[in-house]
Amino acid sequence: MASSSLRNAKIKTNSCKRIVKELRSYEKEVEREVAKTAEMKDNGADPYDLKQQENVLAESRMMIPDCRKRLEAALADLKAILAELEESDQKEGPEIEDARNTIAEVEQLFQTTDA
Repeated sequence: MASSSLRNAKIKTNSCKRIVKELRSYEKEVEREVAKTAEMKDNGADPYDLKQQENVLAESRMMIPDCRKRLEAALADLKAILAELEESDQKEGPEIEDARNTIAEVEQLFQTTDA
């Protein structure tokens, strides 16, 4: 019982970490596209090209809420597994430590980006 829960904790932890990386990558992409859009405006780019760039930017922005929803779901799963492990007296170990650290990191990320 405990070993499969530990394995699940590890899987859910890695899932959270992967989605965090994905989210950060989308946020960087949006920053790049914002900068590119601003540069194009400053340089008096062709209106058609500018419109295309604004579409690219809008698409990049749309990826973030979806990614955050998936991260919220993954976080909830990880918390549930951790609670299950703690109830079954599995309170220590590398998987549990990693899960706790990942939960803290994700919650911190949500606090700093919710503004």
